[in-house]
Amino acid sequence: MAEQKPSRSTATSVAGEVEAGLLSQLRVILDIYWISPVRNRLILMILGVVSIIIVTSAGQVLLNRWNVPFYDSLSRRDFPAFVDQLMVFFAIASVLLVFNVAQTWLNQMTRLKLREGLTRDLVGEWLEPRRAFKLSNSGPIGVNPDQRLHEDARHLSEMSTDLGFGLLQATILLVSFIGVLWTFSSGFVFNVYGYSFSIPGYMVWAAILYAASASWLSWLVGRKLIRYNADRYQKESELRFSLMRVNEHIDAISLYRGEADENRRIGFDIDSLLAAIRLLVTALTQLTWVTSGYGWITIVAPILVAAPVYFAGNLSFGGLMAAIGAFNQVHDALKWFVNNFGAIADWRATLLRVTSFRQAVQATDINNSVEQRIKFTQSETNQIVLDKLKITAPRETVRLKEKKAVVKEGERVLITSEPGIDRTLLFRAMAGLWPWGAGTVSLPGNTNILFMPRLPYFPPGSLREAMSYPVGKDGFSDEELVSALHELGLTRLEPMLDFKARWDRELSDDEQQSLAFARLKLHKPTWVVIDEALDGMEKDAYERVTAVLRDDLAKSTVVHIGREDKNDHVFSKVLHFVSDPSGHGLEEEGIAGV
Repeated sequence: MAEQKPSRSTATSVAGEVEAGLLSQLRVILDIYWISPVRNRLILMILGVVSIIIVTSAGQVLLNRWNVPFYDSLSRRDFPAFVDQLMVFFAIASVLLVFNVAQTWLNQMTRLKLREGLTRDLVGEWLEPRRAFKLSNSGPIGVNPDQRLHEDARHLSEMSTDLGFGLLQATILLVSFIGVLWTFSSGFVFNVYGYSFSIPGYMVWAAILYAASASWLSWLVGRKLIRYNADRYQKESELRFSLMRVNEHIDAISLYRGEADENRRIGFDIDSLLAAIRLLVTALTQLTWVTSGYGWITIVAPILVAAPVYFAGNLSFGGLMAAIGAFNQVHDALKWFVNNFGAIADWRATLLRVTSFRQAVQATDINNSVEQRIKFTQSETNQIVLDKLKITAPRETVRLKEKKAVVKEGERVLITSEPGIDRTLLFRAMAGLWPWGAGTVSLPGNTNILFMPRLPYFPPGSLREAMSYPVGKDGFSDEELVSALHELGLTRLEPMLDFKARWDRELSDDEQQSLAFARLKLHKPTWVVIDEALDGMEKDAYERVTAVLRDDLAKSTVVHIGREDKNDHVFSKVLHFVSDPSGHGLEEEGIAGV
């Protein structure tokens, strides 16, 4: 599920997240693929496409030369020569067709490998231990990562393939046809009002001037598309998050009859997205004036450029058609930037989002090491030691009442708190997820520590996978799984080990907690830290869980963070989590991103 959505006042345009240049962003992408397992196959595919483009360009040069005898045969009304040239055309076209099909297949496979390498890298970086949690608390860059991991990675891979190979093909065609066009326009002498002069290769210079003016004007009109596209993708992710949130909580919304309110909230996101799209539409319309205008002029431009040579008698009709074809090839190659400016702006916006996300993911490790934080160490005495621990929350600071709390091996400890204090902060701090605060958390090294959150997590899949998580579905035998279900009062689930479902929706709250403790019984960790999981359980379920803690986990050390009225002589030591009136919240201290 996507991360928590920020308030509208804190949501900012993606374009402002990382002010990095194009070269820096490209370096990030190249580094990703250099270390990727798909690197070698990707290189082979790219080399294949390059080879095909070169061969295809040579074929197009031959096809351009074919114009001269073909159109000359038409002008002479020479039918046998006309038929011969048709046969030559079909031979050239057949070979080019084979190469076009091969290029299409390689293009699609290159897209696939680019996406595979990029997506696997982004997901791998994001799911490094503790990074995803830290990123979700680091500001707008951590909001809705699914958009960047899925849609942006797909879009960037596809557009990089299309634009990259398109630019390569335009460059090779330019090199191939400049010589042809230069030959047609070399040695021609202009006679204007009694003056004679020559411009070597003037048709080449005319094509360059024509395309350069179109490219400059396109950049001037369309450069804002980069910013508009980036903002549009951000708004798209916010709308998708709102729809996902409503779908996840539709039961509660229906019970509260809150559909109208949710419709109003989603309406705000729709309005925001539509406003971003309107800006994009306006900018694209302005760019179309330039690209389409030049496109219409291009129909007659090569004829106008070649006309002086033709009417002077230095070109046959076939030569004129070949010169027009060569001019169009050179012009199209030079005008590649104009034709693709909208796509380039879209690609730049997506490149910015992907690279800024990856850099932000990696920066979480640095950011959480340079600022003053809780110190996490390994205990030398095989104990949990919380020394002068203070935890800074967004609006307050909380601490342990005991200045130095020690949990020894085999102890059962309850950590309770004053009303209104978020006990989950302590749970996250002990697990190393919440580094903001002061003091030291020391955990025993080289031991199996399991942290049980208040709301249990079950991956999608079979019941066997949910109980074995995260060691894999083959981690425990059927007998062990069935025994754990029976002991926790989940006998109705025993025939369903291989049944796949959303277990967070299939089971009641008590059944979910019982299933989480069945998983705990299977894994038998040496140390267990539990966050309020016992507090809301019914009596029968609570008694079964405490029996597991007493019998199956008799040698394990158990720390439960929860209410004191749930002690029931299960826990031999009680610690206290209290508010610290001398502390300040993160917002008061000016620490951004939390």
